[in-house]
Amino acid sequence: MPEGDTILRAARTLHRALAGRRVIAGRAPALPGGGKGLAGRTVSRVEARGKNLLVHFEDGAALRTHMRMTGSWHVYRPGERWRKPGSQARVVLETDAWVAVCFSAPVVELLAPGETERHEALTSLGPDILAETFDFEEAVRRLRSLGDTPLGEALLSQRAVAGIGNIYKSETLFLTRSDPFAAVARIDERTLARILARARELMRASLGPSPRSTRPTLSRDSAERTWVYRREGRPCRHCGTSIRMRRQGIDRRSTYFCPSCQGREP
Repeated sequence: MPEGDTILRAARTLHRALAGRRVIAGRAPALPGGGKGLAGRTVSRVEARGKNLLVHFEDGAALRTHMRMTGSWHVYRPGERWRKPGSQARVVLETDAWVAVCFSAPVVELLAPGETERHEALTSLGPDILAETFDFEEAVRRLRSLGDTPLGEALLSQRAVAGIGNIYKSETLFLTRSDPFAAVARIDERTLARILARARELMRASLGPSPRSTRPTLSRDSAERTWVYRREGRPCRHCGTSIRMRRQGIDRRSTYFCPSCQGREP
């Protein structure tokens, strides 16, 4: 699933291409009427809210997409060949200068003016980890309210803090030497704030054009760019203990960790 940094990069790219431009043709198979109502609208801005991407129009309406595990946004020049099959296009927004295509996103909604401030999927979000002003106090409060939920699960709760996904969860907890399986309510507020600060630092560092990396390296090999993520069975870069992976939560999300560095028995 794309994490908050991926969605924010996509939103920035779409904003540069679409803001202030009129949609001359639009289609969206998932919307009533196939998205015919998109044509004629002018894009005012594009923003990311956690893992949600919102294309706002000047009339107050907004197109909401959520990528889940499969979706992605691409931007092309008119007539340029797409890098994915047209059959996978869930939204197409054509302007005079650019064509924005959302491929394979499971969630596509056209929200009426004002609906973004009432939509449960948006209003229930916790503080956005990548927002210019991040409310640490509120995020910590929401995390602690999850009680006996293991820390690794709690960090993925978008109602507690929006934007963190599996990669940054595992990497952050390793770098802060935190136990992913400890009940979040038993972790003091200062420690939770420190964990969130490290997650925010890692994610903001990945907003540039370079491949995502959580450790200093010039390698383009994804396994070399992480500390523990997808390194099960390999030696910990700090102590040499074999990295392990366990599934957490009802969604069985993978958590990678060093049992020695993070307070678990090898």
